[in-house]
Amino acid sequence: MPRRVLTGRVTSDKMDKTITVLVERRVIHPLYKKFIRRSKKYAAHDDLNICKIGDTVRIEECRPISKRKTWLLMERNGEAVPPPPGFSFAVRVPHAKDVQAGGLHGGDLPSGGMAAEADQVAEQAPS
Repeated sequence: MPRRVLTGRVTSDKMDKTITVLVERRVIHPLYKKFIRRSKKYAAHDDLNICKIGDTVRIEECRPISKRKTWLLMERNGEAVPPPPGFSFAVRVPHAKDVQAGGLHGGDLPSGGMAAEADQVAEQAPS
């Protein structure tokens, strides 16, 4: 089963190696059809104590570290953070910035995409 990855904002960094992350989502009201903001706070493991209040972070689900803490810090303000010893991240999900900046193309994806297959066939064709 894939691990969930969430993006949120740090609201507390007072604990040692732990941050509180506020994750907001938008849902449609069933009767009035208006978007409503719903939020939830998660406790995440910050092994290096590098996060400060207001940072935008990405967290990934992991095995329980403590009673409330089952999330690991993946990125801080768009920069990758190394996993703590004994943990590993699942396959990195491309960030929206990377896709928009041209960092990922069809050929860079694991499947290769149709364009990559067409390039391989063109290279193999005799001239």
